[in-house]
Amino acid sequence: MKKKIDYEVSSGNVFADLGLSHPEELIAKANLAYQINSLIQEKNLTQTAAAKLLDIDQPKISALNTGKLSGFSIERLFRFLNILDQDITIKISPKKRSKKRSEIIVATPIKSLSKRPSLEEAAKRMLAKKKPKNCKKDS
Repeated sequence: MKKKIDYEVSSGNVFADLGLSHPEELIAKANLAYQINSLIQEKNLTQTAAAKLLDIDQPKISALNTGKLSGFSIERLFRFLNILDQDITIKISPKKRSKKRSEIIVATPIKSLSKRPSLEEAAKRMLAKKKPKNCKKDS
C-alpha cells in the first residue's frame, strides 16, 4: 500500500518557508553572497587573496563562502561587490496588488562557473530533505 506523502509548495523563499525572521533580507543577502563567491571563483582568487582584496580576514571569506552571513550587512556585501568591480542598481517600484507583502529581489547577472546548484535548486533540495513540522502521517 502506498503512503500518501504530504508536502507544502514553496513560497519561493526558503527562509520564509522555514519560518525565519526577516526572510526577504536573508534571501537578498544569500543572493549577494552567491554573487560575491561567484566573482571570487571567476577571478581565481584564493581565500587569502580575496580577504586581502576585500580588506577582511580569511575566516570571514570562509564564512561568506559557507553561507554564514549573520556577520554581514547588506551594505557591507554591496561594498564587496563594488571592490569586485560591480555596479549596483537599486530599483524601487510599487507592490503588485496580488502579492500579500512587498519583497526584496536581488537579480544577479553572473551564473556560477562551478558545478554547484543555483540558489533556487539548493533551496529546493534543502526543503525536500527537511520534513515540515506540521505534516501528519496517514495511517
